[in-house]
This record gives sequence, structure tokens and C-alpha cells, in this order.
Amino acid sequence: MKNKVWLLYAILTTIAWGIWGALIEIPQKNGFPATLGYSVWALTMIPCSIIALKLIRFRLDFNIKSIILGMIIGLTGAGGQLILFEALREGPAYIIFPIVSLSPVVTVLISLLVLKEKANRKSWIGISFALIAIFLLSYMKPNNMEIKGFLWLGLSILVFLMWGIQGVSMKIANLSMKAESIFTYMTISGVLLIPIAFMMTDFNKTINLRFSGPYLAAIIHVLNSIGALFLVYAMRYGKAIIVAPMTSLFPIITIVLSLAIYSVAPNPAMIVGFIFALVAIYLLST
Repeated sequence: MKNKVWLLYAILTTIAWGIWGALIEIPQKNGFPATLGYSVWALTMIPCSIIALKLIRFRLDFNIKSIILGMIIGLTGAGGQLILFEALREGPAYIIFPIVSLSPVVTVLISLLVLKEKANRKSWIGISFALIAIFLLSYMKPNNMEIKGFLWLGLSILVFLMWGIQGVSMKIANLSMKAESIFTYMTISGVLLIPIAFMMTDFNKTINLRFSGPYLAAIIHVLNSIGALFLVYAMRYGKAIIVAPMTSLFPIITIVLSLAIYSVAPNPAMIVGFIFALVAIYLLST
């Protein structure tokens, strides 16, 4: 961890995802559904993957272990996103988002048990502050949505586990694979799930296919893809128990940009979370 390269990539991930988070709702509000947004995102992974492969002269890790690890990372990430869509159809977002946002807890626990990663006292305080901040930053006001059974809860917990497993799997894969290969398999996994995203789309509703729909979504989603690539590099050089919580603090940038762009003031929980996040970033980065 003396090499601060991991910190640079973690910061770049946080910035890319923070900007993406502030803009992602624009195509949806313009009539381009999130499920098709997923499809566009998966496609934006392709040019990023090509650039990454070019850096290693297209020498993709192509053995059984690499393929399995790469696909696990990709399917837990992209698959979790599709499952989240389904959970949000039947359950309350104000409960679902706090649950899935704490997926770094799974990453931290498995990293401690399996990878035997360690951190000093200051880092542990930073990790604790980060997890509190992640929960508070994902807080949403309750709405009057009718809750249908408890399937949404099971799906939310599944996403929580999948994204946590993705984080530690990414670190494990970096021990034997090139980061560029990992990202390529993430891209393949995301593209393979596009048909499922199409099946989840309600084509009975009017879909905006103008520039403000898919094309604007592509411009915005490429930030997500770039952030994902930087995350792989951050995991390559840093400890999963620190990188996972730190990069999950990207909502602090989203909140600042949302305030500037939409004049949307954060609720009290988010303000407290913002403070916790700043302290956590300082503790984890020094």
C-alpha cells in the first residue's frame, strides 16, 4: 500500500462514477428506460475494453481459471444490476438502495478471511466511517409505493451479496491475471446479458430513440465503463478492504453536482453522510 498508484485509480473511479451518478437520470426522464440504458452501458464497455487490450497488445489471459474468474466478476456485477431493476419494480427504493449500497461489507469480510488482508487502526476507522457514509448517502425518503410481498427483499440481499463478491473476486483475479483481461471478461458478461435487459423492457410504452435517449445515455454511461476499468486497476494495486469502501463513496460527487445542476438540496442524512465520507477519504488516503 506504500505505492499510491491504487489511490490515483480509486480517485479516478470515484470521480467518473460521481459524474455518471449525477447525469444518469436524464435519459430516463427523457423517456429512455433504465433496462435499455443497461444495454447501452454494456456496449460502451466495448471501446474501453479494446483500448485496455491494446495496452497489453491483445494478449488476453485465455486459460480456464482466468475465464472463470473473469466471468464471475462480470456476471455478478452486470447480473446484479438486472436483478436490482426487478427488485425496484416490486419493492421500496428507500429500503433497497441502503441494502445494496453496503455490499463493500461483504468484500471487506471475505478479504479478511480469504485474502488475509490487514489494515492499521487509522484505516479501520476510515473503513468504518466509509460504511456509515455509504449507508447515509443512499438514504431516500419513504414513499407511498405499495409493497408486494417480500421477493424484492430477497432480490436486494442477492444483489448485496453479488456486488460484494464481485469486489473480492476482482482482487483475487488480479493476483493471477492482467487487469485488462479482467475488464474484457466483464465486458463480455455485460454484453451477453443484453437480451435479458431487452426482455425486461416494457415496449408498450413510448421509448425515446432520439439523441436525448440512447445517444445521450451512451455519452453518460461511458463514464461508468471508464470508472469500472479504473476500479480494476485500483484493485490491482490496492487492498480490497480499502478500495471497495472508498470507491463506493462516489455519491458525494453526485450530491455536489446535483446541487449545482438541479439545485436539489441533500436531505439531513446525506449531509451527515457527506461529512463522514470526507473524513473516511482522508483517513483511507493518508
